[in-house]
Amino acid sequence: MTPTSPMTLPSFSMQGKVCMVTGAARGLGFEFCRAFVQSGCTSLAILDLKVDETKAAAQELAHYAIKDCKLEAYKIKFVGIECDVSSEESVQKAFKVIMDNFGRIDAVVASAGIVENYPALDYPAERVKRLYDVNVHGVFYTAREGARNMIPNGGGSIILISSMSANIVNIPQLQTPYNASKAAVKHMAESLAVEWAKQGVRVNTLSPGYMLTKLTRTILEKDVELKNTWERLTPMGRMGEPEDLSGAIVFLASDASKFMTGSEIRVDGGYCVI
Repeated sequence: MTPTSPMTLPSFSMQGKVCMVTGAARGLGFEFCRAFVQSGCTSLAILDLKVDETKAAAQELAHYAIKDCKLEAYKIKFVGIECDVSSEESVQKAFKVIMDNFGRIDAVVASAGIVENYPALDYPAERVKRLYDVNVHGVFYTAREGARNMIPNGGGSIILISSMSANIVNIPQLQTPYNASKAAVKHMAESLAVEWAKQGVRVNTLSPGYMLTKLTRTILEKDVELKNTWERLTPMGRMGEPEDLSGAIVFLASDASKFMTGSEIRVDGGYCVI
């Protein structure tokens, strides 16, 4: 008698869906791609600033899909695409590549973003503009092009990556423009959700708390006191691992959330509750 795999709800599967993620060559964006692959996705577009990094990420994910997830190699099509989300033209070109390769798109994750820490009185104007160009305008361009390509095919799911910073003011670090940008993303998702609801496009927000990405680990290795402060302020007493977001991203992208739009899922260890 051969062992059987545990049963799971079929609606959580990403099998047969075309997915794309911005900011996907590293960090949380890359983890979102891994989550889709774990859930059966074999058609995936990896978008980021440097094309060589997107292609390297695509190769790593393909290896993971075949070796660890046991997906059939001949079905896998992972495409690395250069894209500067702060440029509307660059985003439009990237979506054209996606449509040329796959013919449709089912799930869009707007994950590209930057964070900087300056006192508001000293924040360089050009840095504020760059942050909003990426975190707000880039998310809007990504969502809009996603909807434009989804609507003719019956709709799809768009997930905007915000932050718990949309709901609280982080301490002790100073990051007013970042916090405001993430609040804008949260309300953008709510507004677009209402605007596109009858056209079959769902728009939701995923808001992570403090996550131990490779970059965050590097920073905190040099500032143990900051790490201790973040953990102390989080009711669960720890920072999140990137894979702690996997269930939420698959839920929002898949048919498991098909009657859900304009909502926010916070994955923050309870930070925003206190």
